Amino acid sequence: MSNEEELFSAVDALLEQAVRDPLPEPAERKRLREAAGLTQDQVAEALRTRREAVGNWEAGRTEPRPPKRAAYARLLEGLAARFPAPGPTDSTSTASAGPTGAPAQEAAPPETFTGPASELTAMTASEATASHAAPAPAAAVRPAATPGPTPMSRRPGAKKAVPGKATTVTDAADPRFVHGPLAVIDADADRKVVAYCVDGLVLDVPAKSLPSLVEWALKEAQLGAPRLHRSGKDADPLLVLTEAALERYGLPVALTEEERLAGRLPEGHKVLKQLARADWKLTKRGFGPWARIYRPAKGSERACVQLCIPSWHALDSRHWGEAGHLPPAELARLLGTYASRVMTPRGSTAVTGLELMTALHPPTRASEPDADGKRHSEHNPGSLGKDPVECAPCEAPDGHPVLADLPRFHIRGPGEKLFEEAYDWARPMTDAECALRHLVGIDVNMAFAAGANGLIVGLGAPTYVKAPVFDAKLPGSWLVDLSHVDLSRVKVGKERWADLDASLLPSPFTPKGERPDGPAWYATPTVAYAVELGYDVAPIEAWVRYDNGRYLDGWYQRLRDAYLATMADLGVDADLAPADFLVAMDGYKERDPQLAIVVSAIKATVKGGLGKLRERPRGEGWRPGQPWRALTRPTWRPDIRAAVISRTRINLHRKIVKHAAFTGQYPVAVLSDCVVYAADGTSPLDFLPYRDGKPLPGGFKLGVNPGLVKHEGTQTVLWGEGVREQFNAPELNLARYIKDGTVTDVDNGE
Repeated sequence: MSNEEELFSAVDALLEQAVRDPLPEPAERKRLREAAGLTQDQVAEALRTRREAVGNWEAGRTEPRPPKRAAYARLLEGLAARFPAPGPTDSTSTASAGPTGAPAQEAAPPETFTGPASELTAMTASEATASHAAPAPAAAVRPAATPGPTPMSRRPGAKKAVPGKATTVTDAADPRFVHGPLAVIDADADRKVVAYCVDGLVLDVPAKSLPSLVEWALKEAQLGAPRLHRSGKDADPLLVLTEAALERYGLPVALTEEERLAGRLPEGHKVLKQLARADWKLTKRGFGPWARIYRPAKGSERACVQLCIPSWHALDSRHWGEAGHLPPAELARLLGTYASRVMTPRGSTAVTGLELMTALHPPTRASEPDADGKRHSEHNPGSLGKDPVECAPCEAPDGHPVLADLPRFHIRGPGEKLFEEAYDWARPMTDAECALRHLVGIDVNMAFAAGANGLIVGLGAPTYVKAPVFDAKLPGSWLVDLSHVDLSRVKVGKERWADLDASLLPSPFTPKGERPDGPAWYATPTVAYAVELGYDVAPIEAWVRYDNGRYLDGWYQRLRDAYLATMADLGVDADLAPADFLVAMDGYKERDPQLAIVVSAIKATVKGGLGKLRERPRGEGWRPGQPWRALTRPTWRPDIRAAVISRTRINLHRKIVKHAAFTGQYPVAVLSDCVVYAADGTSPLDFLPYRDGKPLPGGFKLGVNPGLVKHEGTQTVLWGEGVREQFNAPELNLARYIKDGTVTDVDNGE
């Protein structure tokens, strides 16, 4: 038997297995279990799995895999025979209902393409030519699409997908985008071009040139995603071009050094001339790793396609790992999962994080009809608007036009510049800590996302106030002296005070943990924490924003849900007991390396999106005192970034203080969202004060939710002291190296 025949036989066997083990819709699974009076624990015990897995199956977040799938299907089939679904009240609908009461129309294969069969062919990824790798297992559920004409498969003998079978990540509710948000474009040895979409769908691409590929994506491919806000815009189709596709369409596989530094192809490239002749335009950043090709919008009708070119380093390996080197089908699955849970990528993870804020809070909306029945564009309440606002002088980074009158080499101090940054603090270990055996690091999950949750930020321009009365609910920047706050005596509750060793604690007011020595500029959360610790504050002046709101709530919630859903797919659920959580986190990335990449990208979207709020000049001949391109965005808001970082740092310090007050344990080092403690054991459970499975109120809690902590790494105390002695750095920040013990780029201050 030939290799091709062996592959086809294996695929047919999988399809036959899927036919034998069909599953009802998630809601029906839950109904059947409850109708039988069974608990999730009972089902999990019978199937030798975890209760959380059963809950995920019933919620549609994940699907059981063989051999549990066959057993689960058998259970549901038996329950369906005993507890049939309530019959429809309208007798005319009975004939069109499927086995679970859903319309039979909805059980059509999701791989169906509704366009002209003569121009486009649909097939599953497992039916693609043997030269392409098969896709990885599905990550989530895609509702079945409304059926259209079923085209011929490219390969004879291919079988149809099983009706109602769970696939992956897209929402087919919008008939315009039945093939998902994106496609990976590839070409075979015969120069035939195919598009790998989500859910294992593969489409034949008839386009012979890049301009015709763009036309195909907009008119025939049915790619894109619906808007995230009713006043927003639908996501444009994303085409990811493999190296073979680049060659097919006359583009270089890699950029030259000069092109890489410029970030784009030169203006005279032949493909750019083809686009120009076809009346396609490029954005100001040109044809680079993330190119946008468009025609000016006509009314509400958009004509825009985004290109992603992995071989030009569009997918940064720091955030996307090896995604750029995956086979086309696997890359489509990975990016499709991210697109469905976060949004269709619009560039780097940082760019996407910023674009997500705008997508969830569009700057404008349609007004109510006027006297003539016409609607007009108006400001969307709760958004940042469509025009940029000036920042306060203290919020401006060095080189900003508002600081142009300062002397050339002037260095602004704390009394002139708002400096809210993450922690980078460490101290020498005490004799008692050196007598312990281990250093254990814990890391806050999605710390900056948690810091954004519920935070009131300014929406409009700042107002200057002299000698203001501090208001913890008013976002802004405050010049205030907090040097009198003494951490040796602080409030840890409404009426409870605690005596602490302040020499073993970082100050909450400075990134380096040093106690302030005079007036300095702080964001609202930092000043509010001084009041919370039991001390009075008297601001000297302030820049406050009376127009404010919880702008980042929706952004946080979408990224949180994306993170939790992906971690659940990796076997780490939100309701695990502490010990079970630590076990689940051990090696979770190896369970599905592609989904682990999605987790990394989601985290990078959080940090990068917040960083973009204060984007600095990026070359382009900029000189200090001159404006740069990012300042023209309404989302250039250094005050919002400062407020999120301030709140994140304060949240961490609050937990450190609670932990010290109730256990007498103090951190050895803190770096951003990682804290290191000395302990006798190797696990966080060896020093976190759990009682009957319950954590210290207001302290550190193990779990996967944003704001909770996970185990970052464990090293020996001897390792820590040895590293500090080796590099002659008594206060070397061990949190930077606690994960694997590898020490690089040490700066001992010399």
